[in-house]
Amino acid sequence: MMQVCVNGARGAGDGALIPMSPDAMAESVTQAVTAGAGDVHVHPKSPCGQDTLAPSAVAATLEAIRAVTSVPVGVTTGSWAEPDPGKRVADIRAWTVLPDHASVNWHEPGAEAVAEALLERGVGVEAGIWSGTDGGERFTASALGPHVLRVLAEVTDPDPGTARDSARALLAVIGEAHGRPVLLHGEEGGTWPVLRLSGRLGLATRIGLEDTLVLPDGERASSNAQLVAAALSVLSTPSP
Repeated sequence: MMQVCVNGARGAGDGALIPMSPDAMAESVTQAVTAGAGDVHVHPKSPCGQDTLAPSAVAATLEAIRAVTSVPVGVTTGSWAEPDPGKRVADIRAWTVLPDHASVNWHEPGAEAVAEALLERGVGVEAGIWSGTDGGERFTASALGPHVLRVLAEVTDPDPGTARDSARALLAVIGEAHGRPVLLHGEEGGTWPVLRLSGRLGLATRIGLEDTLVLPDGERASSNAQLVAAALSVLSTPSP
């Protein structure tokens, strides 16, 4: 499965190609799905361009995307969008339009309460396990583990020379925890090496402007669709 990560916490400072409005996100998703993406991860934005869990922003984003595609759509619940865990839970309970799934970073304070609120509302949970954190250990010990949709194994090592080793170390920590499927991805300089590793291991992965702004050859990407097409090409090419 190829997920497109549409925009992430990036903003206007990262270039005009980052989709910020609901309509721009929907247009980018349409192109990415046409290119081969089968799932969406998006960060709803406030009017000033910041990530938000506000019900109005989540609803506007989901409605715009669902007007153009039927693939599953997920959102972030990252603590940078709302630092107060209690407010994160309150926002989720106030959502008027529900995503198909939402990522929960298991190393963040209040992660289990956020995940429980999502599950209570029938929203699938992507358990975000970041390298370099205690998220893997906390997830392995969590009673909610068997109920999540999948594990989002997030390699935060941006060094292309070491990201693969960091990915393997992260996967070793996660192991067979709760028997949940794994989506493995990297970021910045580690994006393409980790994506190639996910292909060799037969794991789901993702690509998009949240994770990288460049193509495998280092050229600046022009869109999420271009990144998706490049990722599928990489995964279809046997490793040397």
